[in-house]
Amino acid sequence: MAACTYSEAEIEERLKAELPTWRLEDGWIRRTYKTHSWKGTLMVINTVGHLAEAAFHHPDITASYAWVEVRLINHAAKGVTDLDFALARKIEEVVTWQPGQEGGPLTGTPDDPRFAYIKYDK
Repeated sequence: MAACTYSEAEIEERLKAELPTWRLEDGWIRRTYKTHSWKGTLMVINTVGHLAEAAFHHPDITASYAWVEVRLINHAAKGVTDLDFALARKIEEVVTWQPGQEGGPLTGTPDDPRFAYIKYDK
């Protein structure tokens, strides 16, 4: 059974409501994560890889020294489906997680350039 694909207008509406840091471009939903260094870039790639493998839905990834672009489309359905939105939400949740802002025993990365790896959206 083929998955239902969304129109461009529906995708734009869902991105605005659910994933405002993601964008639609060339039929893919995309997000670029900025990092502080190659170490951060590799951490993002590995995180996305783990989540994608666990979900069995695999994005395209492009990376450079201080950024990672994640692109999602459902190849079998030839468009963006609920699978893409679900994986994008999980990637966004995990990659942008800042436990230090939640309180509790997990303090998060120290505010020290030696430990910085992700450039969080303000």
